[in-house]
Amino acid sequence: MAKRIIISGGGTGGHIFPAIAIANALKKLDPKTEILFVGANGRMEMEKVPAAGYKIIGLDIQGIQRKSVVKNLMFPIKLIGSVRKALQIIKDFKPDAAVGVGGYASGPLLYAAGLKGIPTLIQEQNSYAGITNKWLGKKADKICVAFDGMEQFFPASKIIKTGNPIRKDSVDIENKRMQALELLKLSPNKKTILVTGGSLGAGTLNKSVLAGLDKIIAADVQVIWQTGKFYYNSMMEKLGSDHNPNICIMEFLNRMDLAYAAADIIISRAGAGTIAELCVIKKPVILVPSPNVAEDHQTKNALALVGTNAAAFIPDRDAEAKLIDKALELLNDKDKQKELSKNIGKLAMPNADEVIAKEVIQITNNN
Repeated sequence: MAKRIIISGGGTGGHIFPAIAIANALKKLDPKTEILFVGANGRMEMEKVPAAGYKIIGLDIQGIQRKSVVKNLMFPIKLIGSVRKALQIIKDFKPDAAVGVGGYASGPLLYAAGLKGIPTLIQEQNSYAGITNKWLGKKADKICVAFDGMEQFFPASKIIKTGNPIRKDSVDIENKRMQALELLKLSPNKKTILVTGGSLGAGTLNKSVLAGLDKIIAADVQVIWQTGKFYYNSMMEKLGSDHNPNICIMEFLNRMDLAYAAADIIISRAGAGTIAELCVIKKPVILVPSPNVAEDHQTKNALALVGTNAAAFIPDRDAEAKLIDKALELLNDKDKQKELSKNIGKLAMPNADEVIAKEVIQITNNN
């Protein structure tokens, strides 16, 4: 009989893309599987999930607002309302299992599933577990993780190291370098740095590139610079329309595979999903973790790689002064590049989506 699975969570691309990848893998295992997503109203998943072909129901839930005491007064009311709605969703859909990928909606939904005796699986993407997942982990049947040492947050008997699901088309870079350079109007004879701050961009990375622009131009190296939509116009103004042809500036990279293929080295934030892709493409990377995320988990993600000599690292506060010098130094150090590439490649887990999907089916069968 076909399984019925609820997948809950979202809020950022880092949660949504893995969730959709797991759903696709479940469908691949059995096309008759019925999948329902549960997200948070007003968040990115309410748009991205239907675009991927899946139904989603929104809960009226928010996180704790660090800067607004007034908004936090609504939190308990919204939480109780969300748990009630989650219980109704479970009653109507009758799932065989519930999967939480992190984000606001996964808390109420997995809690409600636990109350109803539905098997639950948590997919923890980061090397440092968030408060909600730590709390849910006590009752979850299975916890899929991407980093070692997660026993400090979860019962060891429930943990399985699966890695993080990745967008397969983004990491398919084989034999695409020339095509990428042609499309981006860059030279095959110059070294290339890719700077990416995720879909929304990263202010620190953009300021760091601007601060080091003269050094980049003097070194005659190329930069593929993804600014993010919030920053693109202001960066273009500062650069001018007749800027140096070595600087390929873009608001968003629709084809990450080509950007990865063209790059000799990569400068990136340290979100768990991005790191999972970087491990698969095996390019030398300098990580600049965002300090503005819950529990500073990007720094912990980055340090997990630095500990195995799989990535270079610059703290956000030092980036403007030091990042471009570090990147140019790495570009000229072939041995260091080889070492970083080899070590980051050892961490790759390219089939995480399929492994997690099989674990989801396993917990339904155990029930």
